[in-house]
Formats: sequence, C-alpha cells, structure tokens
Amino acid sequence: MNRLEEIRRIEASAELLYSEAEVERAIVRLATEIAEAIADRNPIVLTILTGGIVFAGKLLTHLRFPLELDAIGATRYRGQTEGGEMHWRLEPSLSLQGRTVLLVDDILDEGITLAEVRRHCLQLGAERVLIAALVDKNLGREKPCQADFIGLVTENRYLFGYGLDYKGYLRNAAGIYACREIEP
Repeated sequence: MNRLEEIRRIEASAELLYSEAEVERAIVRLATEIAEAIADRNPIVLTILTGGIVFAGKLLTHLRFPLELDAIGATRYRGQTEGGEMHWRLEPSLSLQGRTVLLVDDILDEGITLAEVRRHCLQLGAERVLIAALVDKNLGREKPCQADFIGLVTENRYLFGYGLDYKGYLRNAAGIYACREIEP
C-alpha cells in the first residue's frame, strides 16, 4: 500500500472526538482566558511549528489586544507516530528578553517538547512563559510541564486534525479525530 492509500484508510476509519464547532468554541474560550491573563503584558505569541500553525491562526483572530507574533521550530516526531530526539528547526526572530511569551501548540502529549521549548525561551531571556495547547492528552501520569490554557482534553489515543498530524498528513482535518488503527 502506498502512503496516500494509507492516509486515506486512516482518515476513513477515524473516530470524530470533537467537531469543528466544538473546537472553535474551545478556541474562543481560550482567547478570553488568555486575554484576561496577558492582554496588558505586551506579549509575544510564539507558535510551535508545524503543529501549532492551525491553532495559532484561529486563536489570533480572537486575541483583541496588541501582541507580536513569531515562531519556533522544535519537534520530536519528524513525520513519525512516535517521538524521538529533539530536533530544532527554527529560532525566534524577535528578542524574548524581558517579555511575556505565550507558546501556542496543537497538543500537550508527553510534554517533553513543550518543556524543552519553555526552558529554551527562559534561557533566551523571557520573563514569563505560558503555554496554550489546543489538546491536552490524558496519559494517566505526570508530565514534565503543564499547559496554562487548555482547549480540549482527550484520552490517550493517536490524534489528527486542527494541526495534529498523522505522519505529516491530515493536519487540515476540520475536527479532532482519533485513529482507530493506531494504539499509543
């Protein structure tokens, strides 16, 4: 079976966990929570590439206060279904020195990547680093970091949609889906 056939099979058999409308409501709620916490802090919204793009784009339209936008590229997955060694692809172009930074990512899974990116931002001089995750996956165990703002919570399943991917595909799915054929 070729890659495209595999992707279509995974997509066709997936279970919808959160509809597009449910995800959008969660994003609006998060925007309100974030505004209450940092609207007066001259924040930098730092999108974690590539997974955080969809969530960040949707979230930004609801953040009605002055902010700067930047990105950082860090991943442990590199197109696979299991995480490995941290791979840095992009550094922020803005100075984080003395700033409040809001990290925006698609998922808080094991928390290893987000913990490392948070640590890196503090090393770059950020005064405060907060984390907004569209999805927090319940692993039933402690994680090395927690999100300050959580949109949705799921059980421990392999997910795709709204930025979350299956082997680099399906980030554009309108909803949060669980793969039926892949166990974590």
